[in-house]
Amino acid sequence: MQTHNLGYPRIGNRRELKTACEQYWAGKIEPCQLEQTAKSIRLFNWQLQKDAGIDWIPCNDFSFYDQTLDTCLMVGAIPERYHQLIEGNKAHSLDLLFAMARGYQKDGIDITAMEMTKWFDTNYHYIVPEFRANQKFSYFSNKAVNEFVEAKSGGFQAKPVLLAPVSFLLLGKEKEEGFSRLELIDDLLPVYLEALKQLDERGAYFVQLDEPCLSLSLSKAELDAIKKTYERISQKCPQLKIILTSYFECYGNNLQTVLDLPVHTVHLDLVRCPSQLEDILTTGFVKSNKYLSLGLVDGRNIWKNDFKQSLSMIERAKQKIGKDRLWIAPSCSLLHSPCDLDLETNEKVLTPEIKQWLAFSKQKLHEVSALRQLAAGDADPLIQQALQDNIRCIESRRISPLIHNDLVKQRTAAVVDRDTRRKSPAAVRREKQRATLQLPLFPSTTIGSFPQTREVRSWRAQWKKGELAAAEYNDLLRAETERAVRLQEEIGLDVLAHGEFERNDMVEYFGEQLAGFVFTANGWVQSYGSRCVKPPIIYGDVRRPHPMTVEWSSYAQSLTDKWMKGMLTGPVTILQWSFVRNDQPRSETCMQIALAIRDEAVDLEKAGIRIIQIDEPAIREGLPLRRENWQEYLDWAVRAFRLSASGVEDTTQIHTHMCYSEFNDIIESIADMDADVITIETSRSQMELLNVFARFKYPNEIGPGVYDIHSPRIPSKSEMIALLEKARSVIPAEQLWVNPDCGLKTRAWDETKAALKEMVAAARLLRQSVKTSA
Repeated sequence: MQTHNLGYPRIGNRRELKTACEQYWAGKIEPCQLEQTAKSIRLFNWQLQKDAGIDWIPCNDFSFYDQTLDTCLMVGAIPERYHQLIEGNKAHSLDLLFAMARGYQKDGIDITAMEMTKWFDTNYHYIVPEFRANQKFSYFSNKAVNEFVEAKSGGFQAKPVLLAPVSFLLLGKEKEEGFSRLELIDDLLPVYLEALKQLDERGAYFVQLDEPCLSLSLSKAELDAIKKTYERISQKCPQLKIILTSYFECYGNNLQTVLDLPVHTVHLDLVRCPSQLEDILTTGFVKSNKYLSLGLVDGRNIWKNDFKQSLSMIERAKQKIGKDRLWIAPSCSLLHSPCDLDLETNEKVLTPEIKQWLAFSKQKLHEVSALRQLAAGDADPLIQQALQDNIRCIESRRISPLIHNDLVKQRTAAVVDRDTRRKSPAAVRREKQRATLQLPLFPSTTIGSFPQTREVRSWRAQWKKGELAAAEYNDLLRAETERAVRLQEEIGLDVLAHGEFERNDMVEYFGEQLAGFVFTANGWVQSYGSRCVKPPIIYGDVRRPHPMTVEWSSYAQSLTDKWMKGMLTGPVTILQWSFVRNDQPRSETCMQIALAIRDEAVDLEKAGIRIIQIDEPAIREGLPLRRENWQEYLDWAVRAFRLSASGVEDTTQIHTHMCYSEFNDIIESIADMDADVITIETSRSQMELLNVFARFKYPNEIGPGVYDIHSPRIPSKSEMIALLEKARSVIPAEQLWVNPDCGLKTRAWDETKAALKEMVAAARLLRQSVKTSA
């Protein structure tokens, strides 16, 4: 029995990669300094895994930004607009990578970024590959080979990790009509074969090919492409032992194809789909010579592994195929888990009782190693004590009085259908709201947050450490809020936001004030690029002890005669972006959160706030990967949103915001949410996402994002007008709002001011052109 890991967090225990990348982008460090930070993180991670007893350690799981983007560079899938950076070596290789991810605006060159979207049903974002008919690929970046050589030279038994060819294609988009990106597989395969050949020549033994699309419902053509791919790899690189990994779901109807592939090892995610172990043990796999990787330790959540349960699954597999053909592993890459529970030393933040129930990435490595030892019958007193300690912790959590609140359960059980419906239909509400709000055509607004400068973050840090009194901290935040309000008035925005300077994160801020949540000091995970989030942990029943946002929204509204939006995070997003308890259905937890948000919305309305935004960027993200399971999820997710939004009067306008999501196949559910206004990300896709709203004849108002806030480049007025004209060509003018793609928290003030001025000018020009033509 061997152990292996599928991937490790790349950000560094103290977010060293985030710091170094942002210093590099600001021109404060040289490329060699950024690369040295990256190397230090890789070496630290490899040593950590070796010390934990992991036999085969992943390499090439590190990335400066995103592994899919790295694959684009490996195979030369570089959109033409970036070629000017390659020609004449105008940009360092790092600058090319970051230009593709973030855009480029320097030395008279202005290039937009590539699209970004969610990685399956996680909150991690990947860069979407762009494909054109007759596209040619070439071996452009040898990062995977270099990092294998680096690991091997450091004395580590490493297995390179590559995103497999078919999944790479399926995760991308066709940028012109008339072809399928799957048709490119014959041109793409030779580049992969070259990379694999070079790995083979440098001594690689195992190579992990990630084929996450095998967790989806695939067509015959897609499965045929997968068969062709692995047959070619087996023919051309017969010495390499391929570990096929998929995760987040069962193989389902793809299982027979998987079993027939010429690979050494097949990985199973037994956390998301424990039933597939029995599925595979009742097939011809048992009599084959292939190996089975048991993904038993949850790579996406932070709860301690139940050793007794895992050992029973290992024992079942041992009985059928023997211990020598078994590998023990996490369910998926540990990219989605925080780095190290040992960093949580503040018992006021994370109590010992709850901490004993948890395991972060470092601890999960030790769980993998311990399971191997226990399954092998290791009589070492220390490993046997680890088993007893694990049993005690699992039981402690099960019976803890911290978990359950009968009043919360009773209130949730009492919810009826009328609690999830507004008082009047949308058309009636629209007329009442227009009479109340008196907004112009193409009303302009932002999505909520404004730049959180280093200074603002330092105030929060000082306040949390007790170095800044609460009264002084609040005075500083009030001054910053007033500054943001005055700036918005000066720019001429129609609906204002208070800026959210008091908030550390759109989920963490609410979780800190809701019962049933607990937090960490260093539990960071990567969301995209240098953006890291610290998800709260939902350990028990959720309720709202007191109002959470009313004071700040009321204060901001008192500063201006313009309408101020109340800003809330929706129940599905709070659920999706938290580490969720696994002892009750997620739908039950979501309804508890929805009731808390409903109470907050009602209190905002009582305080005079007439526009309330309930953000739900994670609705799409929460979809089960297999379509046959979608409707059950959509039923409870939409119901939870409506429960949160339906306590207010018709004259109060409910907005929601969604970003980096595809809506084509769930548009009916989006409409059923019944938000008065929905704002969406559309700038990177050049308004492409609006087409589905147009075809559906979406009845409510829409704010398509007109500029990409995840890029530092400042769009021109003409660029935004062009996007709005595209929007206006498919959506009636009276339904359109004007806004950025997302919140402005991560941007600098100079970028924000310049971009918003251009945006408001674009809205005014479009408004005037409509009046003139009328």
